[in-house]
Amino acid sequence: MQSAFYTASSSHQFQLPWKINETQFAAQRPVPKKLKTCFKAPTFTNSLRTSIGYEPEESLGKEPAPATPGRLPVVIRRSGRVSRYFWDGNCLQLVGVDGGAASFSFNFDDGFRKLYRICSLAVRDFFIPKQVSGSYMDYVKWKFLHRVFSSALQVLATQAMFRAIGIGFSRSLPAAAALNWILKDGLGRLSRCIYTASLASAFDTNLRRVRFSTSVLFTLSIGVELLTPAFPQYFLVLASLANMAKQISLACYLATGSAVHRSFAIADNLGEVSAKAQIQTVCFDNLGLLLAALLNMLFKNNQRLQTVLPFLVYPIFSAIDLLGIYQGLKHVHLQTLTKDRLEILLNNWIELGYVPAPAEVSKEEGIDFLWSKDKGLWPIRIGYLDPKNQIPELSMMAMQSTSADDYYFISMEILYTRIRRTKQAGILLCLREGAGTADVIMGLLQACYIRKAVLMNKYKWETMVDAGDALDSAPKEWCKLVEECKRRAQGDMNALTEQIVALGWAAKHILLNAQEQIRYSFVDD
Repeated sequence: MQSAFYTASSSHQFQLPWKINETQFAAQRPVPKKLKTCFKAPTFTNSLRTSIGYEPEESLGKEPAPATPGRLPVVIRRSGRVSRYFWDGNCLQLVGVDGGAASFSFNFDDGFRKLYRICSLAVRDFFIPKQVSGSYMDYVKWKFLHRVFSSALQVLATQAMFRAIGIGFSRSLPAAAALNWILKDGLGRLSRCIYTASLASAFDTNLRRVRFSTSVLFTLSIGVELLTPAFPQYFLVLASLANMAKQISLACYLATGSAVHRSFAIADNLGEVSAKAQIQTVCFDNLGLLLAALLNMLFKNNQRLQTVLPFLVYPIFSAIDLLGIYQGLKHVHLQTLTKDRLEILLNNWIELGYVPAPAEVSKEEGIDFLWSKDKGLWPIRIGYLDPKNQIPELSMMAMQSTSADDYYFISMEILYTRIRRTKQAGILLCLREGAGTADVIMGLLQACYIRKAVLMNKYKWETMVDAGDALDSAPKEWCKLVEECKRRAQGDMNALTEQIVALGWAAKHILLNAQEQIRYSFVDD
């Protein structure tokens, strides 16, 4: 693009028109009292020589022609085209300067490239918002795969259910089929309400994990619908189960959609991003309908093959659908802070001395739809102290040392892993009612410092955990460690919060799940 605006430094054939002094210019063209500004339609110049006043070498030093236009330092970019203002003394022209042919003769290849560029820009403006993050295009590409093949599967599943109604209710009244259809829809919507109410906070704290898990559930529900023609007598049971799974997935999709769109809206253009997402969904789904229709047309003369067609394409389409969802979610970089994201951020701060960007944290966080990610040694938990997991004297000292000025306290606890039921030491952060965002960050930073110190002397602390209250030095060592890490965390807070805000993290609130939102009250009696 730079070559379209500027000439090479070694060329002497292009002279800036502003070298004309004002007295000569005024003498040649008197300025009228009212300046008449005329706008001409943009013309695509094939060479900058014709648009900025080309002077041959032998004319150097001579007085330039009065009609020579002058470049103005204003360039307009619209819909991918670049135009520049020119002034010839009478009229103001807006001339296209993004051409590149050597002559005015029509060049088929150049014309084709221009047509392709215009069409691609029109399609881009139709589907893509103007200001989005850099990962948005990758997200849309994977969304295309997901929506097309998911839509095709839904068409095939609906055909299978219609076929099941025709087989199972061939001797009954049409009203019976309608009743079964209504019952399955009603049960599905009821399950949607129950699911949404039970997992409301998970849509914020575990968005990508919940989104992909429910997508797997949606794909399985389509498989159940495809089985209805094989078991028409169980149509209501199978269709109801499938519709319940679909409604749960739909509830998650609607609940998490705004957060996904907000992660791409870098200019607070959430409405535009949401509108473009709806356009993409409609167009991609229609392509899926077309794909399903083409498959039916190909096998319309073979009824047997048409019956088994859904079972043949289901594994392939489902795999592509889930691949598109999984890869698309990897390009969703949420700027909101949850406990897990904040912990990754603080660990990076402690180990490397800087705050990572949302994309870096998103990559490390992963999706983990099986909820099986190992939290490592000495995991940190936010919540309340469970009497079953306590070390009595250490827990008592942590509570006793809390004052009215403290908005959290940190204690050691004993956890049991889910699979092997083995004992594991952990760190507990208890938040007080009224604790703000700074208190949560401060408490979790202190807990991360404690974990780092413990892991550096792991054998010593494992011995203390195994001994429990039998070791007299354990409470003193723990209190000393907590106070030392608190001082380090206080010294880091100013620089840490500045970097968090500078990198675009939404640091106004920390999103916590239902268990992490449980607070304690301080009673001074």
